Amino acid sequence: RYAHGKPYPKSRFCRGVPDPKIRIFDCGKKKQPCDDFPACAHLVVDENQQLTSECLEAARIATNKYMITNAGRDFFHIRIRPHPYHVLRINKTLSCAGADRLSTGMRGAYGKPYGT
Repeated sequence: RYAHGKPYPKSRFCRGVPDPKIRIFDCGKKKQPCDDFPACAHLVVDENQQLTSECLEAARIATNKYMITNAGRDFFHIRIRPHPYHVLRINKTLSCAGADRLSTGMRGAYGKPYGT
């Protein structure tokens, strides 16, 4: 999803937002300074896009598993820098028989909070 418009954070006006799926933002050897590692890599996106917390958690798990198998448990440090603040919304629609009689389609399609 491309990001356009202002950010929509969780606040007292936007309630009922589920908690983000990502809880751990640092993995590996956290207390060792950065200068002790021989290499440094950054994953940078050129376009302004919306990432869900599920996406960040999946990237963290995959990177952690790859680094443990190839480098070892104590020879790397991973930090997830973006934090999920922007609330995503979903306009739920019915897909059963006779759904056209029950649903309103795109009328009033603002949506309910889906997650961050």
